[in-house]
Amino acid sequence: MDKKETSIAYRISTVSIFVNLFLTIIKLIAGIVGHSGAMISDAIHSATDVFSTFIVMIGIHYSKREKDKDHQYGHERMECVAAIILATLLGYIGIEIGWEGIKKIIYPENLIVPEKIALFSALLSILVKEWMFWYTRSGAKKINSSALMADAWHHRSDSLSSVGAFIGIYGAQLGYPILDPIATVLISFCILFATYEIFKDAIDKMVDKSCDIETEQQIKNLVLKQQGVLAVDLLSTRLFGAKIYVDLEISANGSMSLYEAHEIANKVHDEIESKFLMVKHCMVHVNPR
Repeated sequence: MDKKETSIAYRISTVSIFVNLFLTIIKLIAGIVGHSGAMISDAIHSATDVFSTFIVMIGIHYSKREKDKDHQYGHERMECVAAIILATLLGYIGIEIGWEGIKKIIYPENLIVPEKIALFSALLSILVKEWMFWYTRSGAKKINSSALMADAWHHRSDSLSSVGAFIGIYGAQLGYPILDPIATVLISFCILFATYEIFKDAIDKMVDKSCDIETEQQIKNLVLKQQGVLAVDLLSTRLFGAKIYVDLEISANGSMSLYEAHEIANKVHDEIESKFLMVKHCMVHVNPR
């Protein structure tokens, strides 16, 4: 991750921290004044986001460190570690929210009708967190950060949680308090699905999964356009954090000198790394034909 990408990640994370601190305070006040357990729980949920964003920033900080003697391929996978930690936290929150909803369904006599201030707080949270989701998601796509994308989905989980709180509070005020726990359970499933997607993406990048077929085909087409390349004998790719490693075997005229073959390999190498910014390293081997 270069300086520009790191700057984008840090800017988004800083905004996220301040927004979550603001929402935590607003929700906590609304929950206490409005006698809403859902809002107080939502405030705690927002408070955990501050912690999760710090995890993202730590992961990004370590992933951009230069390679050293003990880590000769760099530290990009630290982003995957951060994403896994976030997914674990998100999964825990999803289970907790679902369990609380189930308990309220089983014991409906414990349901309390909240005040309108809690309803307005839930609406504010929905709007702000949905905006944070799209804002963070856009930045994550721009720099291809799995940790930042995990944080974006964390914002979406908060938005969904607040939707459930809004429905529950509004339903309770209309005389249907059971809507709160039912919506809460449904939201927990959405959160757990997002957890699965984030965890799967991070694990794929940890275990050297190949990049997508479309990207591989684009690389192959670029290589075949280079002067002196007769064929692509082998193309292997693997994800390394947010980057791609490429191993390539090409065929060239067997009667040319070693210097000429080396120049072809260099040209192929440079073209791949300049045209595909996600490629961190490309190894090219020349076979005689």
